[in-house]
Amino acid sequence: MNDRIRRGRVATSVTFLLFGTALGVWTARIPAVKHNLGLSDGRLSYALLSFAAGCILGMAVLGRLTDRFGSSRVMVPAAVLEGLLLVPPGFSGGLGTLCAALFLFGAAHGTLNIAMNANAIEVQRAWGRPIMSSFHAIYSVGGFLGAVAGSLFAHGGAGVGVTFLTVGAGVLALAVWASLWVLSSEYGPEAADATPGGDEPARRSGLLIFLGVLVLCALVGEGAAADWSAVYLRDDLGASAGSAAYGFAAFSIMMTVGRVFGDRLVLAFGPVTLVRLSGGLAAAGLGVALLIHHPVAGMAGFGLLGAGLSGIAPQVYSAAGNLDPRRAGRALSTVVSIGYVGFLLGPILIGAAATVAGLPSALWIPVVLAVFVAASARAMAPPRSPAETATIS
Repeated sequence: MNDRIRRGRVATSVTFLLFGTALGVWTARIPAVKHNLGLSDGRLSYALLSFAAGCILGMAVLGRLTDRFGSSRVMVPAAVLEGLLLVPPGFSGGLGTLCAALFLFGAAHGTLNIAMNANAIEVQRAWGRPIMSSFHAIYSVGGFLGAVAGSLFAHGGAGVGVTFLTVGAGVLALAVWASLWVLSSEYGPEAADATPGGDEPARRSGLLIFLGVLVLCALVGEGAAADWSAVYLRDDLGASAGSAAYGFAAFSIMMTVGRVFGDRLVLAFGPVTLVRLSGGLAAAGLGVALLIHHPVAGMAGFGLLGAGLSGIAPQVYSAAGNLDPRRAGRALSTVVSIGYVGFLLGPILIGAAATVAGLPSALWIPVVLAVFVAASARAMAPPRSPAETATIS
C-alpha cells in the first residue's frame, strides 16, 4: 500500500468528518434559529424544506458533475462551500433570507454527499478491500461532534452566528487539509462520456432504482428512530422524559459501532450475506421489542435497529458505484436521491399511520421494510464481467 493511497483515504475520511460535523451543528442550533427569528413551527418548516430542496438539487443534478470532472475535482470545492455556506443561516434576518441561505447550503451539502461517496468508492478500489463502512462511521462521529459543539456553544451563551462562523472555519480548514491529500480520480471525462451498447443502460437504470428503494427502506427506519423513538418510549411505554432520549442514543451509538466493524464483516461474509443479516437483525431487534412492550426492551430494540441498519447503506452505495465505475456519480445521484425521500417522508408516513392505528403499530413499518431489504440482498452481488456473462450465455 503506497503513501498516496493512504493519504487519499485520510483525505476522504476528513471529508466525511466535516460533512457530518456541519450537519450536526446546524441540527443542534435549529431551535435557536427558530427562537431568534420568531418563527412558528409551520414557518420553520419552510426553511427546513428549503434545505431539503437544496440537498435534492445537489444530489440529483450537481452531483452528476462528478462523472464529468472526476470525484476529487468536485469533492474539494464542495467541501470548501460546505464550510462557507454553513455561516449565512446564522446571520439571516428573516425567513426569506434564511430559506435562501439554507437552499444554498443544502445544494453544497447534497453535492458533497455524492462526490465524497464516489471518491470513497475509488479509494476503496485502490485500497483493495472493503473500507466503505469506515467512512460512514466517521460521518456518524462527525454528526456527534457537531451536535456536541452546538450544545456547548448554546450552553455558553454564544449566538448562532458565532457558532456557525467558528465551526464553519473549522470545516473550511479540514477541507483545505483534504485538498492536499485527496486521491485523484481514476476516470476522466472521456470515460464518463462512453456509452455501452445493447440493453445494458436500461438494465442498469432499473437496478439503480431498486438499490435506491433499498436505501429508502433503511432511511425510513433511521428517520423513525430520530423522530419517534423518544415519543414511543415516553407516551406508549411510560419511560421518564430523560430515559426516553436513550432510545435514539442507543440507536446512534450502535449504528456507529456497526459501521466501525462493518468493513471486517463484509470481508468475512460478503456484501450479500452482510445485508441479509443486517436487515434481519434490524427487523428482529425492533420487532421483538415492540412485542415485549417494555421501556428497556424498547431502548434495546432501537439499539439493534441501529446496528442492523448500519450495514445497509454503505454496501448499497458500493454496489451502485461498482455497476459502472465510469458513472459512479450518476449512479449515486440516483440511489442517494431516492433514499433521501425515505428520510424525509418516512417519519411523516409513520406519523400518519400512528394517527390511524397508534404508534406501536406504525413502528412495524420499518420492521417490514427491513425484512424486505434482507430478502432483496442479492442485489448487492458484484456485477459480472463481460467474460462471465458470455460464459453463462
